[in-house]
Amino acid sequence: MEIHIDLTGTRGHRDAIYRQLRAAILAGRIRPGEALPPTRELAQRLAVSRTTVSAAYDRLTAEGFLTGRVGAGTFVTASPAERPSPVLDAPGVQPLPEWDAVPSPPAPFAPAPEFDFRPGVPDLSMFPFDTWRRLITQRLRAGQADLMTYGDPQGHAALRAEIARHVGVSRDVRVSAAQVVVTAGAQQTTDLVARVLLRHGDLAAVEDPGYPPPRLVLGARGIRVAPVPVDASGIVVEAIPAGTRLVYVTPSHQYPLGLSMSLERRLELLDWAERTDAVLVEDDYDSEFRYTGRPLEPLHSLDSRGRVVYVGSFSKVLSPALRLGFLVAPPSLVPALVKARYLTDWHAPNVEQAALAAFMAEGGFARHIRRMRKVYLARHDLLSRALAASGFLTPLPSSAGLHLSAVAAADCGPLVRAARRHGVRLYSLGDFGVGERRHGLVFGYGAVAAERIEPGLARLRALADGGAA
Repeated sequence: MEIHIDLTGTRGHRDAIYRQLRAAILAGRIRPGEALPPTRELAQRLAVSRTTVSAAYDRLTAEGFLTGRVGAGTFVTASPAERPSPVLDAPGVQPLPEWDAVPSPPAPFAPAPEFDFRPGVPDLSMFPFDTWRRLITQRLRAGQADLMTYGDPQGHAALRAEIARHVGVSRDVRVSAAQVVVTAGAQQTTDLVARVLLRHGDLAAVEDPGYPPPRLVLGARGIRVAPVPVDASGIVVEAIPAGTRLVYVTPSHQYPLGLSMSLERRLELLDWAERTDAVLVEDDYDSEFRYTGRPLEPLHSLDSRGRVVYVGSFSKVLSPALRLGFLVAPPSLVPALVKARYLTDWHAPNVEQAALAAFMAEGGFARHIRRMRKVYLARHDLLSRALAASGFLTPLPSSAGLHLSAVAAADCGPLVRAARRHGVRLYSLGDFGVGERRHGLVFGYGAVAAERIEPGLARLRALADGGAA
C-alpha cells in the first residue's frame, strides 16, 4: 500500500503526519484492516526521525484509529462505524441568535502600531518586571502545594484582605474581605451579577455612549439592554426605562467622555435604585489616576442600602494579561456570586493572586501607582494642549484616567480607518454610541510615549487635511 504524505512547507512534522493519516483513514483511502508501513520505513521515506513517526502512530492508536499487533505490525482499526465519514458543507450546530450581535474579538496587533492611542491600555514597558519575577519565584520556590491545586472561588484570602484595605484607603470604600470577590475584570463581574439577579428578557441599562463590553455581555445572555443618554452631570436618571433591574455606570470617569458624575446625580441614581429595587454596577476602572482636585466619592461610599456592586480592575494599573480584578458586593449577594464564579471558571490563578497580595502588602502596588500617576499626568497635559491647538478637534474636560476624548464637526470613522492604515491606532467616539452617535475621537495615552504624542497627532492632522475624514 502506498501512503502519500506531503511535508512540504510544514514545521510540525509529527502533527502533519498525524493529520494526513487521519484524513486518509476517514476518507476511506486507507481501509480498515490494512497495515501501515513500519515506522522506520516511513521515517526514511519522509526523511524525518523515527520518533516523529512513532509519535503520530501513537496518537492515532490512542484515538482508536490504529491497533498494534505484536510481531505483525500496525493496522487500521476494523470498526468503521466508530469513524463516521465527514459530511461536506454540513451546517453544523447553530448558536443562539443573541450571539449574532456580538462582534468578533479584536485581532492582536502584530506589529504594534507606530502611534498607539488605544484607550485603556497602560504603559507595559514600566511594568515592575523584576519585582513581579521575584514574587512569582518566591511563591513557586516555597513549595506551597495549596497554590497548585483548586483555589477558593471567592479569591485568595490574602489578596481579598489587601484589596479591602486598598479601596478603603484610596476610595473610602469601607468593606471587609468577606465582601470581596476576585474576578477576571469588569466583564466577568457584569456576567456574574447578571447570572444571580437577572432572568432572560429582563431589562438592564447602560450609558450611551459607554463601554461596549458590558452591553454585549448582557445582550448575549438574552437580557434586553437600554442605552441611556449621558449629559454633563452623568447618566440621565429620568431617562432610565421603567422596569430596569440593573444599571451599569462609570461615575468617576465616564467612559468614553471622561466626565465625572455630579454628587447630586449620584444621590438621584441611588434613590432611583432604592425605589425601583434595582442594582447599580459601579465600574471604578481607573480611579487610581486622578490628576486634579479631591477624588470624588464613589457611589458605593454613598450607598447605605446595599444597592451597589463596586468593580475594580488591575488591568489598567498593572497589566491586562494578569486577568485579575475584583468586585465588592453587599453581603446579601456574596454567596450567590461565589457560587456563580465556581460554576463558570472556579477561581482566578492562585500563584498570581498570591504574588499580587504580596506586592500590595509590601507597598509595591502603591509605589507603582504614584510613579505612573506622574507619568500619565505629563502625557495627559501634553495631549490636552496638543488637541486644543489642533484646529479641528475640541478636547472634552477630563482630569483622570488613561484617555481623553475630543469632539469634531463631522463623522471621524473614515479618518480612523485611514489612520490605522498609516500606523495611528485610535477610536472614533461614534464607536461607543448606541443611539445618537457623537462625532469625535478617543485618545488613549497609556501606551504611547510622551515624545510620540505630537508626531502622532501631526500625522493624524495630515490625514485629516488630505481628506481622509
